[in-house]
Amino acid sequence: MATVQQWSGLDAWALRRALRMSVRAFAEHLGVAVRTVSKWEKLGADTQPRPDTQAILDTALARCDAAAQLRFETLLSEAGRSIARPRITTAGPRLWDFESWTDDLERTVAALSRQNFTFATSLLNRWLTRYEPRSLDEKGLYLYARSTALLGDLQRDQGAVLGPLSAQHSYAQARSVFTQLDIPRRVAQLDLSLAVVAEMSGKLDLAAHRYELLATDDRLSRRDRARARLWVGTALSKDGNHDYAARVMATATREFEDLSEPEDWSVAHQKLALAYRGAGDLTGALQFIEIARQTGTTDAPMQRVRLDTAHGHILLSDEATAGDGLAVLSRAATLAAQYGMSHQLRSIEGIRLKYERPTVPQPR
Repeated sequence: MATVQQWSGLDAWALRRALRMSVRAFAEHLGVAVRTVSKWEKLGADTQPRPDTQAILDTALARCDAAAQLRFETLLSEAGRSIARPRITTAGPRLWDFESWTDDLERTVAALSRQNFTFATSLLNRWLTRYEPRSLDEKGLYLYARSTALLGDLQRDQGAVLGPLSAQHSYAQARSVFTQLDIPRRVAQLDLSLAVVAEMSGKLDLAAHRYELLATDDRLSRRDRARARLWVGTALSKDGNHDYAARVMATATREFEDLSEPEDWSVAHQKLALAYRGAGDLTGALQFIEIARQTGTTDAPMQRVRLDTAHGHILLSDEATAGDGLAVLSRAATLAAQYGMSHQLRSIEGIRLKYERPTVPQPR
């Protein structure tokens, strides 16, 4: 649990933001005047609440749930502060720019979850084109690296995988900055993203090897390690090793169940369905894809396209349901085109071509 030895106005600001409260609501929550909170936030790290208020802030932080605690630590980290030791920081004019930058990163994540690429691009370019990395201090570099990593996510979802303006380039740049800042968890997450790029570009053996290493990498969270294990199976399945892939994916699926991660659990069933299809077990494939379709909770266009693509691929594998499969793929293609998902469109077109039947000339 996060603790603070000596509260400053900056720490109080981070706690308010972590609790997602307005200045007025936060003041009422603490039992202090609104003008007191406003003063803290105006003076930032240059002011310290009175001793009795320090205790009130300690209690408010201790009562935060885990999500709010994490947001509090992240906000202070992004503001260049550390937890549980005395801090002397001079709040410069950039502090408020960095607050706006942090807000824009949160909005970018939300935009990417809806595949709103235009809005996400505008938010990221607002900051990436404003500052040169060499002009930034540590907190600025942290935000710059986060922005660059999110740009990589955007480029990956759009299908720009390789090249100078690609996900691979952005991920490598972000990884370099996080290495410079000595933040191992972020470096490992970028290693995971680069493995995804390798898989998407067809380097299946390389991707599988990287996933295997990351699946046991203590720098990653347990959830990210489970994802790496799932993606080992994905790369193996794409390379034709369907039986072993299914066993690896099943292990990851159980891990997501233990972690109570329903969305990852649903995605794992989708990937299991494709492995079973590759192995020729269409009954098992249909059972798994049905679980994925029934349990998926997201309305994100990307996941809907992936689900429909997998479902259509399975249906196309059986002549009796091939017509339904083409209809489902057409629906996926329409949605992918609407949101500019070129990589998904290429995958759908590849599936269609694989099952396209040549036209037999009719006798005259």
